[in-house]
Amino acid sequence: MAGLFDKQAETYLQARPTYPSEWYSMLAARTSHHSLAWDVGTGNGQAALGVAEHYEEVIATDISEAQLSFAMPHPQVRYMHTPQSMSEDEMVALIGGENRVDLITVATAVHWFDLPKFYKLAKRLLCKPGGILAVWAYNDIIVSPEFNSIRKRLREKSLRFWHANIKYAFDGYRNLPFPFESVGLGHEGEPLQLDIPKELLFEGYLKFLKSSSAFASAKEQGVDLLSEEEIKELESSWGGPNKVRTVTYKAFMLAGTVI
Repeated sequence: MAGLFDKQAETYLQARPTYPSEWYSMLAARTSHHSLAWDVGTGNGQAALGVAEHYEEVIATDISEAQLSFAMPHPQVRYMHTPQSMSEDEMVALIGGENRVDLITVATAVHWFDLPKFYKLAKRLLCKPGGILAVWAYNDIIVSPEFNSIRKRLREKSLRFWHANIKYAFDGYRNLPFPFESVGLGHEGEPLQLDIPKELLFEGYLKFLKSSSAFASAKEQGVDLLSEEEIKELESSWGGPNKVRTVTYKAFMLAGTVI
């Protein structure tokens, strides 16, 4: 999925929700050691910063140089560009060798991956016993019944512009293969359900909407998924441009150790 979010990298940074610090605490409480973590598909580094509060070193990688150009610096986080051409052995060497990583995190990205290839790599890198892989994402934002009704209509309009892999996220990772032993934070077929609260102006929501891969794909094909009339309809339902709403992103997580 190289380049999927390159063109809207800055909008992505501005628009996406922040993952709660409690998530990182509950993951850290389940790993035996806290020396090294790997944040995969790090994007602008949001999850890497959260992980760095609990681990001595975080290696944060992404195939998108555009996303990494907006990565937020942290003394314990080392950002690295990992082009799609890198081999499995090159990735193992880059991270520091087999059986070395205490925690691997993938925030709102694993559904784009070549899953068998990634899981094989993760199993080589994770500490045994005790190393954990945690993947999570979100697939909805709850505003109000009226607003969500409009949003659902617009989402259906955009379906043909989504990559096929988005089905895993739309299904809340319930159908995502996850061959790891549960650590009590969701398991294959039954992800842990989570909420992400956020205070948001309508402008922030609009940026969130426009940062999606479907919006970018449609634009490349000369299709505008949001007409001025639809934007006005959404804004009116929101309560106007100056109204701050407390919204809830509906999220889900799977976490496990090597079987």
